[in-house]
Amino acid sequence: MSRTTRLSSSLLRAAAVTGVAALTLTACGSGSGSGSGSSGSGSGSVKVGLITKTDTNPFFVKMKEGAEKAAKENGAELSTAAGKFDGDNAGQVTAIENMVAAGVKGILITPSDSKAIVPAIQKARAKGVLVIALDTPTEPESAVDALFATDNLKAGQLIGEYAKAAMKGKTAKIAALDLAPGVSVGVQRHNGFLKGFGATDKDVVCAQDTAGDQAKGQTAMENCLQKSPDINVVYTINEPAALGAYTALKAKGREKDVLIVSVDGGCTGTQAVKDGKIAATSQQYPLKMAAEGVKAVVTYAKDGKKASGYTDTGVTLITDKAQAGVTSKDTGYGLENCWG
Repeated sequence: MSRTTRLSSSLLRAAAVTGVAALTLTACGSGSGSGSGSSGSGSGSVKVGLITKTDTNPFFVKMKEGAEKAAKENGAELSTAAGKFDGDNAGQVTAIENMVAAGVKGILITPSDSKAIVPAIQKARAKGVLVIALDTPTEPESAVDALFATDNLKAGQLIGEYAKAAMKGKTAKIAALDLAPGVSVGVQRHNGFLKGFGATDKDVVCAQDTAGDQAKGQTAMENCLQKSPDINVVYTINEPAALGAYTALKAKGREKDVLIVSVDGGCTGTQAVKDGKIAATSQQYPLKMAAEGVKAVVTYAKDGKKASGYTDTGVTLITDKAQAGVTSKDTGYGLENCWG
């Protein structure tokens, strides 16, 4: 994680009191300090907090970039924090407490644990802090004031529709390389794919969890090929899992006759679509999620208007092999708008 560029004294005291060794709180938007709110320590600036699952995943790196840019453009002071690992709920709770103590007007968060984080969010909201979930909804979704995220069901549906069209009537033997049991993002993408394909779980000949990891995706694909050697369609939760699947298929000489579809739209994954390793992916936009979140907090600070409900930050099917009846854009567009 990047080191602190400018920390207010109150934020330092809060970090010292709680001993938050696992997290770094960073103030952004620093400049010459000559303009009102142009400096991270400006007394008139709106304080916004961003808490991501980790600071190493390219998706969250891009999200942070979007928040930083929006904070500078809107004269806000941005503090950021992240857990040591995906699933570090305790770290996110500590970050919320520190940010509330530092006087933030709003917190943007990608929950590591959609249920366990709720009590900490409720305490923050009770103190007048606007809380917006980014990318991953809380459980229940109403635990936050608003959600800015990809429609993950739609993302899955787009690649399902694409895969169905690309199969051109051939009988599908589907492998599903999923995320993990009960994780809302993974469930929505999986169900969306089946809906778009016009299939059910009974049509999936092999399902394996991958945690969205490339090595685990490769192992999962190897297991599926042992179970059902005639697999010809592979749905993956994200592009690292898809690339793992591609590696396993290539080792068996099957990379040319198995259709792989995925979700995310990172630059590595989009390049893999261009290279023909992945047939299509649904691209999402983390920078936009964060930028819109910062703007919402600034609006709340200025006129008291709270963002509410769900805001769809968009998803686009990316492929260089367009199919009739399925709206898509090519990898030229995808690479211009990718992240990571």
